[in-house]
Amino acid sequence: MTTPTRILAIADSDSYIKWGAALLDRAPAEWEKTLVVVASPVLPSADQLSAALAGSASDGARPAILDLSALAVRIGRLQPAVVLVSVRGPLVKVVVRAVVGAATRRPVIVTGLPGISVPASRMAIAHRAQADLFVLHSRRETREFAELAEHMGIDQRFALATLPFLPRRTPGRRADGDVIFAAQAKVPWDKADRLALLSWLAESARRHPYRRVIVKVRAARGEAQTHAETHDYPSLMAQLKPPAPGNLVVAGGAMSDHLAGAAGLVTVSSTAAIEAVALEVPVLVIADFGVNAALINTVFEGSGLLGNCADLVDGRFKRADPAWLDDNYFHGTGEDDWVHRTFELLVLREAGQLPLKTLTRGTAGGVVRRAWDRKRALGRFDRSLAGAIALVIGTPVRILLLAVRKVSRERKRAVRP
Repeated sequence: MTTPTRILAIADSDSYIKWGAALLDRAPAEWEKTLVVVASPVLPSADQLSAALAGSASDGARPAILDLSALAVRIGRLQPAVVLVSVRGPLVKVVVRAVVGAATRRPVIVTGLPGISVPASRMAIAHRAQADLFVLHSRRETREFAELAEHMGIDQRFALATLPFLPRRTPGRRADGDVIFAAQAKVPWDKADRLALLSWLAESARRHPYRRVIVKVRAARGEAQTHAETHDYPSLMAQLKPPAPGNLVVAGGAMSDHLAGAAGLVTVSSTAAIEAVALEVPVLVIADFGVNAALINTVFEGSGLLGNCADLVDGRFKRADPAWLDDNYFHGTGEDDWVHRTFELLVLREAGQLPLKTLTRGTAGGVVRRAWDRKRALGRFDRSLAGAIALVIGTPVRILLLAVRKVSRERKRAVRP
């Protein structure tokens, strides 16, 4: 009897859990699948976990939450052939070390990013350099990441997968349905910009009293999320003048639930825009703050979805340009190759021809550096003495290095013509 291929997905934050669980569902049906969550400072609450798993095969279940030591034990017991590392960048190499240290035979290591990833990021590539396969979700993403990795001198395999949590059927849209604002922790960043955005939503709610305008948040007060949020919308709503109308409300939960029957979705650059397009819900991508890499919205150039505050207030939503869709998240599913590429890597593993890649960056310091990486990624969930010592040693060194780099950048700017 043939032993089934075992795949273990390791996730940490709400968005990575959502992505990891959904991609796990897209793995071959005959594979033996397990999802675990590594305990870290971004550990989601029970409500966030439920929202992240909604619609996946893990919906209604509670995956095991493991510290790094318990994770190593689980890996040693399962001996997976494939590990899907679905965690934030700084934690990737920490998890890879745990996987390699605990597995009798090193598994194929697959990783990726949980949403819109344009423009390609040097840090995203560097953090995931030891992975055997890096999964992305559009032709444009795979093209731009491959070009950047080559420029960086990092040998990486990239694979294509349709965003795994995209809905597969359209529930239908109601003209009087809710307007959903997909809030983001990072963009816009400034308090004044976030207040302005909230004021436009409030005015739209006043002009359309028959519909709710929902500020859909990923985290309630006190809950963690993938990116830290400085100015949360519930707190800002109390500062609105005039006060927010009764039909402007804040809600959590699964985005898929909010989009079912929605009249429209508005965002600065959330991946929820792609989910909405898949459901044929019209979208408005707010461009009043600019279109640039910092706002993560350059991918929407040419999409036909960009608009402004006047569109928001008046309730004018848009449809994506068909010419844009093919290169951006809506390629034919027959082009998805991540499973095929994983099978190729499994063959190399069986032949003993899949060596672990050697990191060329961020390795100075040896054992102390590895302890520093672990402590920085896991925070209070790393209880090792080595981590505590590395934190004491490493913090002032890091502050000094950052200061030196800042001075160097300023000098380079000063000498430019």
